Amino acid sequence: MFVLQALIVLVLVVVAVVAMLIQARDDRFQAARDRSLAAAEAFAHSPGLVETLRGPDPSAQLQPRTEAARMLGGVDFIVVMNREGIRYTHPRPELIGKRFVGTIEPSLSGRITVERVSGPLGQEVQVVVPVTDARGKIVALVSAGVRVSEVSSAFERQLPVVLGVSAAALVLATAGTALVTRRLRRQTHGLGPSEMTRMYEHHDAVLHSVREGVLIVSGDGRVLLANDEARRLLGLPKDSEGARVADLGLDPRIAELLASRRAATDEVVPVQDLLLAVNNRPTDRAGGPPGSVATLRDSTELRALAGKAEAAQGRLRLLYEASVRVGTTLDVQRTADELTQVSVPGFADTATVDLAEAVLRGEEPRPVTGQEAPQLRRISLTGAHGTHPLYRPGDLVTFAAPTPQATGFTGGEPVLVRDMRTSDGWRTQGAERSQDVLDHGYRSMITVPLKARGVLMGIVNYWRTEEGEPFEEEDLSLAEELAARAAVCIDNARRFTREHEMAVTLQRSLLPRALPEQNALDIAYRYLPAQSGVGGDWFDVIPLPGARVALVVGDVVGHGMHAAATMGRLRTAVQNFSSLDLPPDELLGHLDELIARIDQENTAAGTEAALAGATCVYAIYDPASGLCQLARAGHPMPAVVRPDGSVDFPDIPVGPPLGVGNLPFEAAELHLPEGSSLVLYTDGLIEDRSRDIDVGMEMLRTALSRPGLSPEDSCEAVLRALLPARPGDDIALLVARTRVLAADQAVSWQVPPEPAAVAGARAELARHLVDWGLGDAVFTAELILSELITNGIRYASGPIGIRLLRDRSLICEVSDTSSTSPHLRSAAAEDEGGRGLFLISQLAERWGTRYTPEGKVIWAELPLS
Repeated sequence: MFVLQALIVLVLVVVAVVAMLIQARDDRFQAARDRSLAAAEAFAHSPGLVETLRGPDPSAQLQPRTEAARMLGGVDFIVVMNREGIRYTHPRPELIGKRFVGTIEPSLSGRITVERVSGPLGQEVQVVVPVTDARGKIVALVSAGVRVSEVSSAFERQLPVVLGVSAAALVLATAGTALVTRRLRRQTHGLGPSEMTRMYEHHDAVLHSVREGVLIVSGDGRVLLANDEARRLLGLPKDSEGARVADLGLDPRIAELLASRRAATDEVVPVQDLLLAVNNRPTDRAGGPPGSVATLRDSTELRALAGKAEAAQGRLRLLYEASVRVGTTLDVQRTADELTQVSVPGFADTATVDLAEAVLRGEEPRPVTGQEAPQLRRISLTGAHGTHPLYRPGDLVTFAAPTPQATGFTGGEPVLVRDMRTSDGWRTQGAERSQDVLDHGYRSMITVPLKARGVLMGIVNYWRTEEGEPFEEEDLSLAEELAARAAVCIDNARRFTREHEMAVTLQRSLLPRALPEQNALDIAYRYLPAQSGVGGDWFDVIPLPGARVALVVGDVVGHGMHAAATMGRLRTAVQNFSSLDLPPDELLGHLDELIARIDQENTAAGTEAALAGATCVYAIYDPASGLCQLARAGHPMPAVVRPDGSVDFPDIPVGPPLGVGNLPFEAAELHLPEGSSLVLYTDGLIEDRSRDIDVGMEMLRTALSRPGLSPEDSCEAVLRALLPARPGDDIALLVARTRVLAADQAVSWQVPPEPAAVAGARAELARHLVDWGLGDAVFTAELILSELITNGIRYASGPIGIRLLRDRSLICEVSDTSSTSPHLRSAAAEDEGGRGLFLISQLAERWGTRYTPEGKVIWAELPLS
């Protein structure tokens, strides 16, 4: 590099010297010409020249004068000649009279001639000037000139000076080049010219080819460097380098950042229609020059892609949220509400769900043809508040055929209305309502059918207002996905509703449709099936002989149709066992054997899971004595409300649940004063996920601790205090307030086991019946009493007890100490016995036998007119 630069300097010096020499020689020739011209013209116009030329001897007069003029003018010769070129004068006298060497023709025409010729003195530069008389006629010529040797000698005298100056310039240039080269090597860390050239080429190529703008700004805010990408991104002019950043007309925000020299990392700055990611760093951190360097990257497309990715992520998040929040229950209404709530505001401003009426009943809606206007019930709306033009939940809407709702429901395909202002199909529902919808700000909608397992159940409508972006084609897939997931949940809820209704119908058909008529108890009840599934809870009120009433409340373990069917079998069994007038503990024993047989049947069949058991409480209340016998099998303790409002839970022995084991059951006996209430219930009332059973029983005590409550009021108070928002188990509640027979409604006495006592008993019976105003029944009652006493005298021993009860019927009871039960049979013509019970069965409305610890009681009921 140094040699090249030295050669360049040498060439420049040589060229400069040659140019200077040529210029100097030209200047000399020009000076010689000018001097010759001045001398020739001066002499040609000298006074008296023309007269001298016309004299007799011009040469003698002009020769001294020309020599004197030559010496004064600094020229080599001055020659005066006639028009033919014959010399009158010459520095060399021997040449006078000879012809002039040179061109004289132009001068004869009045022009001045300048030329270089080879004359008597050698190579000469000469000028020929015409001499004119007073009339302007050319009468002679004057020539003056300088020899070329004189000019060259002057030039040669100046050449050493020029060469010396050139040599000095070459030395200085070479020394400067060496110093510069040394400094460049130090600053380039020893890189040679080729390395520097290659590095510069690479740097220039990279700088102007990368898709990232580079801008270097000096400490005083001027642009030092801007590559092509920076010029494009910022719209910089070509002459921007050297201009101040503030004078380039940039956006104030990007101009402030570039001139501030503050550090910035991927700071997004809007510039016209672009979003630039700017990285800015000061250059004087490590001792460099003051200023800053900034890199600019166009992130507009990245931001758009990021927006699309964010939108896709939002859709996935919405779908995930829908999968978690929609379908949490098997309730059609709740599922529809969950769908609209998860759609607003993440996907739409307002969402509505319309279902066919059959779906709400758990049935499959019938297909709708394309020309038929579907009639749907709006069951959910989310997003519209206050006064709005949309149909309200509960409205039954008939959608006109061209509307998106009708098209989507009948066709089974989603319908997009991108701009409701320019679409006419949806307006057919009503011009006034359609205008109200537009005035309310709605601008775009999507209608998606709710279809699952081939069943078209309804539609979901998504609405957006003018405040947001309208729906686009890409929104249809998300709307369909949301609707598809919700449709499966709604269809599951619909099928569950159908099965639930069937189970509830079955269950209610197995429960008492009405309470039997009786005078022993005032009874109120509540039965609430679980919302999540039908259970096996049941209750019953069974009138018993002797004006007594049996109360039973039970709970079959499990839910569903199987539990309801088992409950029906148990209720029937309780009624049958009650007809035998069994005490509570024996009746529970028979139920335990029955459930054990049911379990064995299910296990042997292998089609159903073995029944885990059931719980039951059975009570018999006798209004004549005010006594209540109770037994329970794994069932919660009943509550007794005294007439003063105090509540207690009597400690009745608890047996195992029915079907668990062949263990005996124990019965307890309570005395219930008139006006007391016996409260029987199932565990669904006092147990809940949010509270313990002890808390539930205390809440029950508090709800019942109010004197003077009727059974109906007691039921309401209990449910108000303990009923969960969504019962997870069936609830059966039975409240029975006691009555006691008046003293004049019952009479009893004893007779000896002798035939003669029959007549006295009949007379006593007749007297009591007449006192009760039942004289019309005396004859029939006497026959029945005679036959019962006669059987006791014949087949039993010990005293015979007689009791008459006047309730809804006339009850005649005869007790003895024998445990042998009489049986009705057909007596042959020659048989002596068997006709008495036949006579009783014909005269009495009902009759039967019940056993007591002392023996048995045979009873018969006669209807009262």
